[in-house]
Amino acid sequence: MDLALAPETLARWQFGITTVYHFLFVPLTISLAALTAGLQTAWVRTEKEKYLRATKFWGKLFLINIAMGVVTGIVQEFQFGMNWSAYSRFVGDIFGAPLAFEALIAFFFESTFIGLWIFGWDKLPKKIHLACIWMVSIGTILSAYFILAANSWMQHPVGYKIDKARGRAELTDFLAVLTQNTALSQAFHTLAAAFLTGGAFMVGISAYHLARKKHIREMKTSLRLGLITVVIAGMLTAVSGDTLGKVMFKQQPMKMAAAEALWDGQKPAPFSIFAYGDVEKGHNTVAIEIPGLLSFLADDNFTSEVPGINDVNKAEQQQFGPGDYRPNIPVAFWGFRWMIGFGMASFAIGLAGLWLTRKKFMLPEHLRVGEDEVPHLVLFRKKALGPGLTPWYWRIATWTMAFPLIANSWGWIFTEMGRQPWVVYGVLQTRDAVSPGVSQGEVLTSMIVFTSLYAILAVIEVKLLAKYIKAGPPELTEDDLNPPTKIGGDTSDADRPMAFSY
Repeated sequence: MDLALAPETLARWQFGITTVYHFLFVPLTISLAALTAGLQTAWVRTEKEKYLRATKFWGKLFLINIAMGVVTGIVQEFQFGMNWSAYSRFVGDIFGAPLAFEALIAFFFESTFIGLWIFGWDKLPKKIHLACIWMVSIGTILSAYFILAANSWMQHPVGYKIDKARGRAELTDFLAVLTQNTALSQAFHTLAAAFLTGGAFMVGISAYHLARKKHIREMKTSLRLGLITVVIAGMLTAVSGDTLGKVMFKQQPMKMAAAEALWDGQKPAPFSIFAYGDVEKGHNTVAIEIPGLLSFLADDNFTSEVPGINDVNKAEQQQFGPGDYRPNIPVAFWGFRWMIGFGMASFAIGLAGLWLTRKKFMLPEHLRVGEDEVPHLVLFRKKALGPGLTPWYWRIATWTMAFPLIANSWGWIFTEMGRQPWVVYGVLQTRDAVSPGVSQGEVLTSMIVFTSLYAILAVIEVKLLAKYIKAGPPELTEDDLNPPTKIGGDTSDADRPMAFSY
């Protein structure tokens, strides 16, 4: 059978497509929940209308996004049974615990408070209503952590034993699964990247409106919040990425070597900026490198030895038996660079934006603007960008909302493909995890159906977002500005059992 159409290959393609697609919504859900909660907190504290209008605007985009995330996430569960039943049987006892916690403690908790927040604007006192969106934000973070703990077990299995009679892994220490350094460092990095994504999304949409001089008060506030989020999250992403890289060096040396196309161990080991080589022969023909930097990134020491792809491959052959234990080197190498490149580009644009739109007290009198005016983009102390350059910053800022999404996608592609040929590192290979009874035609059919469905959902998502983004923040009503002071709101609704949902 043609390898390109083998059930294992098709199953991997299907899981990759649906997972990357689903993860476009996850970081936005996590970050927009918290950013919306922050804006609503500002309204509750100050009672300024611009914060309430911004809350309703970003809250609507958050709800559209989370709905798509839930729909696309359900498919992930189905695929474990459809295409990966051997994997499900092997890890079911391990995965059952964190996934149950994710569903019962995080997802149901999150869903309950989303409902209260959506329908409680005119039924709940504003502080209780505010608490609901903060509970949603906590729920999204908890949900992410439990999922990441399960994924981290695939990267570095701990707290288990193998039942040889039943041919499966069994959980022995749930706390170890939740608290191992792989889970902690991966959660730190993923959540930081999520806020980088949400901040860039807020910056991009705010820049779009400010370039058109619309909804200026709300968008200036949102732009500032987005820029601060991008800069802080960008720094945390870099710090957490360094931490995760050191964990990866100890636990998955092959992934580290593949990320740098380092074929043979070196002491000190260079960081590769660009490399081109022959995978079959196992060497590079062209390499642009920074001496010693990889040693420092891996072990905090510029002279440490880092094993190469060929070294690790031989070691794993001796440990696990004959075979090729190398991942797809070009995908690992370039995926790692696309992840870093697009992530840091967002950070750089955010840092530039913070400087260009700095506060009034840092500007001379003639460059200061009122609350209803678009800010000048001030490069030097007394000189703003000219009319030729100003539109370009707004365009670049708008484009940057896509950069972290690209970085996230390539980051997960690197994380998962860099682990191959293992689905559970050192324990279960991917080829042994596929459902044995699923045919080529069945997998191909389901992949085409899901991919087509996701394409339709993408069109719906983009149109919905575009519609509400262009409309901007809504006008406020008297009910918006004067929320109830007690639960239930107007007592005239007492005889209407479903008034809460009207």
